[in-house]
Amino acid sequence: MDFVLSGVAACGACLFTNPLEVVKTRMQLQGELKRRGTYHVYYRNVFHAFYTIGKVEGLVGLQKGLVPGLLYQFFMNGVRLGSYSIIESAGYIHTDGRVSAVKSIVAGAVSGIVGAFMGSPIYLVKTQLQSQSTSTIAVGHQYQHRGMWHALVAIHSQHGILGLWRGSSAAVPRVSVGSAAQLSTFSVSKELIAKLQLFSEGSWLLALYAGMVSSVVVVLAMTPFDVVSTRLYNQPVDDHGRGQLYKGFVDCFSQTLKKEGVIGLYKGLGASYFRLGPHTILCLLFWNQLHSFYHNYS
Repeated sequence: MDFVLSGVAACGACLFTNPLEVVKTRMQLQGELKRRGTYHVYYRNVFHAFYTIGKVEGLVGLQKGLVPGLLYQFFMNGVRLGSYSIIESAGYIHTDGRVSAVKSIVAGAVSGIVGAFMGSPIYLVKTQLQSQSTSTIAVGHQYQHRGMWHALVAIHSQHGILGLWRGSSAAVPRVSVGSAAQLSTFSVSKELIAKLQLFSEGSWLLALYAGMVSSVVVVLAMTPFDVVSTRLYNQPVDDHGRGQLYKGFVDCFSQTLKKEGVIGLYKGLGASYFRLGPHTILCLLFWNQLHSFYHNYS
């Protein structure tokens, strides 16, 4: 039940934040075109990107990749948050009755690794679908997938089962770092806020404010890995399934840093926060409240 509740909480957050995920993906891919000499600034900032995509592609364009996005959230976060919940319930992250930051970070990282590996194929498809756009505002490599199942079948038929896990070398550290930052800061913040007795015991505001603290830490820790992950997932590949732009995580990281500087690794930071911030807050809030409701009334 921990896994189901965690997956449902993540899907609830995804419904609200998927348009921001589309914006973030497009902005992170925009800088790639510099090295090919055809770089155009279609998206000046998160608000301009949101407006442009909505104007050119409509509301449907802003919800691209929603189906794989929901599946990814259910499986990845279901496993990640569910695993962490079980570890926490067993008392493994506590020392002398208090949340141990180190143990919480380790538990969050391990949970993130498992969740990221399981959800990687769906994240691959989601990224490629969200990057698809009309030619007037297209950024990054453009795949021609008709939908999630068509994309999964096409990738599998061309590159085999391992092709579905292409880009996981970036996804695993990305989610692992993000998970460690998110869950450890959420657990510690919730405990500290509870000790201040600003809210009544069991109040949903405890989870809300702890989620707000966690969202800032997550975005700062996760954005460089997120940029690399997006570019690896979306790059074109040859007949053998090898990337044509990057050899792997380290190569993509170094190329981006060399060509675009540190700012390149934080490309789309505003979009990342507008997406990850609300998603983190909503996901952790829903997760906390669903668990409370289940344990109180089961």
